[in-house]
Amino acid sequence: MSATVTEIPREEIIDLLIIVSTAESGPVLLPLARACRRRDLHWTCFFTNDGVRVLKDPAIVEAIKHANAPIACEHSWARYTEGGDCPIALGSQTDNSAVVARARKVIGL
Repeated sequence: MSATVTEIPREEIIDLLIIVSTAESGPVLLPLARACRRRDLHWTCFFTNDGVRVLKDPAIVEAIKHANAPIACEHSWARYTEGGDCPIALGSQTDNSAVVARARKVIGL
């Protein structure tokens, strides 16, 4: 069973939000996630569209374990994967908007 969204406290500022919206983003996301960890950034990811497919890669899932409450769009997960449990919390575009509001910087992949 997939997890549900664990909210980031409203007052908590995110240094970097990475919005992953394409399945081809894995080769960029992986080193970016590692760099965020090395820099000790307060960061997170939101996966949407066919970008949720990168969550089938164990290396990606391992790399984003250090993110603050990463979220996958529940609708995208149902649409673009073969189903099964999502390795991170499922949420909505409303969750994405809430995190964008607290992010100092946003990168789209």
